[in-house]
Amino acid sequence: MDESGDLLPYFIAVRNGDSEHLDVVRHGNEEVLTARFADADFFFRADTRQPLEAFLPRLDTLTFQEKLGSVLDKAHRLEKLAPELGELLGLTPDEMETTRRAVHLCKADLATQMVIELTSLQGVMGREYALRGGESEAVAQAIFEHYLPRFAGDALPAGKPGIVIGLADRLDSLVGLFAVGLVPTGSADPYGLRRAALGLVQILAGRAVTLDLRRAVSMAAAQLPVPAGEEIQAEVLAFIAQRLRGWLLDQGYRYDVVDAVLAERAHDPHLAAQTVSDLALWVERDDWMDLLNAYARCVRIVRSFEEEFPLDPARFVEPATVALHQAYLEARAQVTPQSTVDELFAALQPMIPVINRFFDDVLVMAEDRALRENRLALLQRIAALPGGIVDLSKVEGF
Repeated sequence: MDESGDLLPYFIAVRNGDSEHLDVVRHGNEEVLTARFADADFFFRADTRQPLEAFLPRLDTLTFQEKLGSVLDKAHRLEKLAPELGELLGLTPDEMETTRRAVHLCKADLATQMVIELTSLQGVMGREYALRGGESEAVAQAIFEHYLPRFAGDALPAGKPGIVIGLADRLDSLVGLFAVGLVPTGSADPYGLRRAALGLVQILAGRAVTLDLRRAVSMAAAQLPVPAGEEIQAEVLAFIAQRLRGWLLDQGYRYDVVDAVLAERAHDPHLAAQTVSDLALWVERDDWMDLLNAYARCVRIVRSFEEEFPLDPARFVEPATVALHQAYLEARAQVTPQSTVDELFAALQPMIPVINRFFDDVLVMAEDRALRENRLALLQRIAALPGGIVDLSKVEGF
C-alpha cells in the first residue's frame, strides 16, 4: 500500500528453488492473481446489487450444526442474547440501538458470493456492504468487530456494540456445542471452541469489561433449542477458566498466584486478571510471609472440620481471644467478596500480631467441647475473610 492506504500494483511471491526462469514464475503468479481479482470483482458487483439485509434468508441454507439449526437460527439467537448482555454491561440507548441493528445483520455476509468464495473476508465484507447499503458507520464497524480477535495478536473490538455481539456469538457457540456433545478432545477442535473461549477471555480482560460469566452462560443456554443444564454450563465455565489460566500464565504470572485467584474469580476474567496483577505484587513484598503465615495458622487448624460452628462472643474470656474477635470484626467491616486484594490485605495486616498472640496464649483444642468449638468458630470466620477474592491456600509457602 502507498501512504494513502491505496493498493499498489505489486506483489511478493516466494519460490522454493533456484533463480532460473523467474520470468516464467512471475508470469504464472500474475495470471493467478489477475484471475482471482477478476473473480472478486465479479462477486463484488453481484453482491452489491442488493442490500446486505437481503442475504439474511439465505442463511437458512447454511447449517451451523445439525441439532442447533442453521446459521439463520444462530443469528436469531444472537438477536435475543446480545441485547440481554448489553443490559448487563450498561450500554447507553444509542449503543443498544447500534447493537440491535448490527446483530441483525452480523451474519448476513456469510451468504454473499464474496465470502462464500473467500471465507477469510467474513466481517470485512459485512462492514463494506453495510456502508454501501446506507447503514451507519457504528453499525458497520460493529459487524466487522464482532469477529475480533480472529487470531493470536489480532486487534480487539473497540466499540461496545462489537464487544457485546462478539461475546454473544462466542457464548452461543460454546454453550450450544458443549450441549450437543461436541467438546474439544486432544487436538480435535473442528468448531474452534478453544479459539472462541480464548477470544472471549481476551475481550473481557483486554477491554476491562466486568461480566459474570455464570450469568452470561446461563443466558446463552436459555436461547438454545437443546437442553443445557447446570452440568453443561459448569463444563463451559471450566473450559473458559482453563483458557483464562493459560492466557494469564503466558503473561508471565506465577502459576500459584494464578490458581489462587481463579479458585475464586474465574467467572469474571477482567476481575481475575486485575486480581492476579495485584496479588503478584504482594507476594514479592518482604513482609508477605508474615501475613501468609499468620493467616495460614487460622486455616490449617479448621480446614478439616466440615461443620461450621456457631460463634458466641459472650463466652470469650481470655484477653487474647477477645482481642482477636475485635480485630476480626474490624477486618470484616472492611472486606466483602467484591473487595480488591489490596483492601483484603490492608484489613488483614493489623491482625498479624493479634493472631500470633492468640496462638501463643490460647489452647484452641481445649478439652471443654463448647470452649473448643467457640474458638474454632472464630478461626473459621477469619479463614473465610478472603472468600470470593482469593484462595490463599494455593499460594506457595502456605
